[in-house]
Amino acid sequence: MKKITKTLTLLALSLCLMLSLIGCGGAPADGAVDEKLTVGVVQLIDNGAFEDMREGFIARLQELGYTEDKCEIYYKNAQGDAANLNAICQEMVDKDVDLIAAIATPAAQAAVNLQSDIPVVFISVSNPTGAGIITDMAHPDKNATGTSNAIPVSEMFKLADRLTPGCQTYGLLYTTGEINAVTTINDAKAYMDANGIKYVEKVVSNSSEVQQAAQSLVGSVDAIFCPNDSVVQAAMPQIAQIAREAKIPVYGSSAVMVNSGAFATISISDTEIGAISADMADQILKGTPVSEVPAKVVDVFTTVINQNTADAIGASLSDDVKANAVLVEDSAQ
Repeated sequence: MKKITKTLTLLALSLCLMLSLIGCGGAPADGAVDEKLTVGVVQLIDNGAFEDMREGFIARLQELGYTEDKCEIYYKNAQGDAANLNAICQEMVDKDVDLIAAIATPAAQAAVNLQSDIPVVFISVSNPTGAGIITDMAHPDKNATGTSNAIPVSEMFKLADRLTPGCQTYGLLYTTGEINAVTTINDAKAYMDANGIKYVEKVVSNSSEVQQAAQSLVGSVDAIFCPNDSVVQAAMPQIAQIAREAKIPVYGSSAVMVNSGAFATISISDTEIGAISADMADQILKGTPVSEVPAKVVDVFTTVINQNTADAIGASLSDDVKANAVLVEDSAQ
């Protein structure tokens, strides 16, 4: 009887040991990451907005437990050449990354067009459905979801009317190569048509054309509006210099544009939109199907005004405006 009892005890101990070993290989407590993952991050070009988005995305991932020892960030930059995006995204597929984070519209389109099994989280795409990235924001398809930074065009022009009243003609400076820019410009034109505001369009295809286009607007417009356009954004210091000398306000679509010399904007925090995108990536990496992670329109806006530009163009800022805006300075004078 003692032998039987001893044998049963040993079997019970063995079973407990086996169960504990199995438990060690299960899902980590509190959702922690227990194996090294690889997240690909791709962007079209170097600019301040994209850098802030990427940094916000990575910083939030690290806060969520995706530290360097648990998650490799495989970062690639197309250096302004859209043709490179396809090759970069294919490289990430070949590397079999666990997720692709695509910053802005061109990168997101390239990642989704590969139709791979790798989930895509797009960051800061103004019009995800119009760009063909997904067809439904609430129930995203094409193995992609992410964040949208749709520009509040009507609020932008209301801000312009408060800061520089009396502007009757706007110059619209943008490239047709980015659907996000075209979407914002179409919204702007619809608003101006409805409110009896005139506009002059100047379309560029690359950054080398921006300075001449901006110069050609001097004398024919009262203000300039630039959409969320990576080509125009990269050339904002040159645009700002021309506009300051002509005392023309430039209204941009991001805080980075204002930091680079544009007069003012109503913008979303680029760091915050990166962080929100990382929260979505976390859900997917932990097993939530992409189709169950709705795409989000980030709508927390801040008024940003460049004090240097205000001084240069002679714009007076009331105490009320200053109290409700972020004032920045730059060296583009």
